[in-house]
Amino acid sequence: MIWLWSLLKNRSFLWLLLVVNVLGTIYGYIWYMPQLERTPGIFIPFVPDSPTASLFFCFVLIAFLLKRNWPIFEVLAIITLFKYGVWAIVMNLLTLWVSGDLPWEGYMLMVSHGAMAVQGILYSSFYRVKPWHIMVGAVWAVHNDIIDYVYMQYPVYSQLYMYIQHIGYFTFWLSIASIAIAYYFTQKTARNSLSL
Repeated sequence: MIWLWSLLKNRSFLWLLLVVNVLGTIYGYIWYMPQLERTPGIFIPFVPDSPTASLFFCFVLIAFLLKRNWPIFEVLAIITLFKYGVWAIVMNLLTLWVSGDLPWEGYMLMVSHGAMAVQGILYSSFYRVKPWHIMVGAVWAVHNDIIDYVYMQYPVYSQLYMYIQHIGYFTFWLSIASIAIAYYFTQKTARNSLSL
């Protein structure tokens, strides 16, 4: 376990992780571009869920490299990385179940989103989040669900529109679970120092 903490705190590894997350964020926004082109402007900040989650984590990594903490980004990152990491895996598995087929991009998305879900938690002992930060993150997560499933701005996944009410219900409870995970890992576990 000591080797893992050493790796997570390694400055070169943080730079590598930042580059990977920046590239993933760019790819994510490109993936959402067809949907964003027909999205009303007021909803645009809330539509590209996964790339915005990884963008939050990019700010966390930048702060770490500057030997600082930006708690609002830390809490937004841990909540949204877990939420949309798990969400994307479940939606791709559901796509496979409904259609009987999943393109190679679907498997790539499952691997990358699984890594998203894990990385936010892995770095959580270095966060300096207060309870009010968690409240802000909770509002963002639930507000995003309302935009997606009340105003129908959810991510487009081929045939899954047939199950949209079930997906909305699942996503709401995934938000609650993500908020609980953020609370546990930022308030109930020991804090560590990066000491870069």
